[in-house]
Amino acid sequence: MQSADQAKADGAIAPEVAILARRVKRFRQARRLSLRQLGEISGTTASFLSQLERGATGATTSTLMRIANAMGISIADLFDDRPRSTHRVLRKAERPAWPEASGYRKTMLSQRPIQDFEVFIGEFEVGGSTGPEQYTHGDSHEMLLVIAGEVEVYLADEIHRMSEGDCIEYTSSTPHRTVNCGQTVAVVQWIISPPTASGAALEVFRAAQK
Repeated sequence: MQSADQAKADGAIAPEVAILARRVKRFRQARRLSLRQLGEISGTTASFLSQLERGATGATTSTLMRIANAMGISIADLFDDRPRSTHRVLRKAERPAWPEASGYRKTMLSQRPIQDFEVFIGEFEVGGSTGPEQYTHGDSHEMLLVIAGEVEVYLADEIHRMSEGDCIEYTSSTPHRTVNCGQTVAVVQWIISPPTASGAALEVFRAAQK
């Protein structure tokens, strides 16, 4: 692989470097991250990332792994510049799943590499919840839609009781928690834009699919 310095000396950017530069910028912008924000998350700097996106510098494998993880993708996604079909089918039986816990099962509908938004389905047994504590993740726009049953959605100091067909919007930086407060299985859908899951978090879903 031709280095960025070699390419600059030749007056051109090597194809591999150009693909990397284009992909890093595309994924960063899809997640609405500034160069400074991505630098803070990945342990790099805005100046370095700016050079990387211009093809003016390269990066070590470990640095690329940190950048990819910060954007919820794999390092391979940074070099895969093949056109992707916009019509990707995911069968229900093929959904990657989070390990079950607390009477709660979470599956992912978004296919990797995740682009502009991520979608998850949560299935709750009676009394099941997302966990004993409220949690946050990033600072994105999040919508919860109740597909079946009844749930209580805790948003900081607020509690919203919701039934089938109801939905609620909030920022993912607001502490939140979901509990099945009904007498039947409850099913909800989360839509989050831009994506907030890290590559490490998504790997849990991938592993559970095997």
